[in-house]
Amino acid sequence: MVKAVRIHAYGGPEQLRYEDIEIGAPGPGEALVRHRAIGLNFADTHNREGRYPLPSLPHVLGGEAAGVVEAIGPGVTEVKIGDRVAYAAGGPNFPPGAYAEARLFDASRLVLLPDEIDDITAAAILTKGLTAQYLLKSVYPVQAGDTIVVHAAAGGVGLLLSQWADHLGAQVIGVVGSPEKAELAKANGCQHVLISGREDIAQRVRTLTAGEGVPVVFDAVGRDTFEASLKCLRPRGTLVSFGTASGPVPPFDLFLLNKMGSLTITSAAFAWFVRSRAELLSRAADLFNVILTGAVKAAVHQRFALADAAEAHRALESRRTRGASVLIP
Repeated sequence: MVKAVRIHAYGGPEQLRYEDIEIGAPGPGEALVRHRAIGLNFADTHNREGRYPLPSLPHVLGGEAAGVVEAIGPGVTEVKIGDRVAYAAGGPNFPPGAYAEARLFDASRLVLLPDEIDDITAAAILTKGLTAQYLLKSVYPVQAGDTIVVHAAAGGVGLLLSQWADHLGAQVIGVVGSPEKAELAKANGCQHVLISGREDIAQRVRTLTAGEGVPVVFDAVGRDTFEASLKCLRPRGTLVSFGTASGPVPPFDLFLLNKMGSLTITSAAFAWFVRSRAELLSRAADLFNVILTGAVKAAVHQRFALADAAEAHRALESRRTRGASVLIP
């Protein structure tokens, strides 16, 4: 038996229950990972609410964690007992389940951790860092000299995305929700920082780009920023939507994209960019490289006990958090 946080019904943070569960022994291709740190992501709240439905109820939440392999099942060659590993769940074959002291996981989806990256950092960055990697390298390959807009620039993905884009030679316009978060964004790769609700974001972006607009906007906020994001784009620009923290984007007339300059919108989901183990390891190696060389710094700003997961969700949803957060079993 291990302690875990799971839900029995969809709803608010009050649905999170800290309770005992049975996990059993690893089967073929599986490893038993004893968690040392668990990542907290906004997608966890969507699972809790049912916006991203879980395979069944009750179900343990959580999409990423770091820890140590305690046992392996038949046929496992990717890891061995004692290895330090991390994982990022995603897609129907790798469901949530990280909010627990330990869990069984597909060994082919475990990433070996460099000695220089500690468990708390690994749990905080794997999903967020891989997201930043595929956004910048695959969804819209950012080049030196590009000017880009990053919404939620002081959030977990936003801080990594902004630093990495800056490292690639881009000019980053970050959008945040408060002056305190503006200072954090400025210290993490953003050359310009705009505060939502206090200024016309699209107009300011136009001013900063001599009226042209930007080639790409990375938007994890969704409903509240969608219109402004489109207005920030130059002709033939791309809106990359990779989250809906404020709610889903409502239906709109597709022909508006034509009228606004033949714009492109893409919805980039994590699972489709780490489909194979080879792709997962390649992207993880790129992430670890920029962390280990110091080009991108990963800071964990909040730590909560696993038993306090409900409070962690409340803090996340009220935008009281900055950057990355973890749960400690």
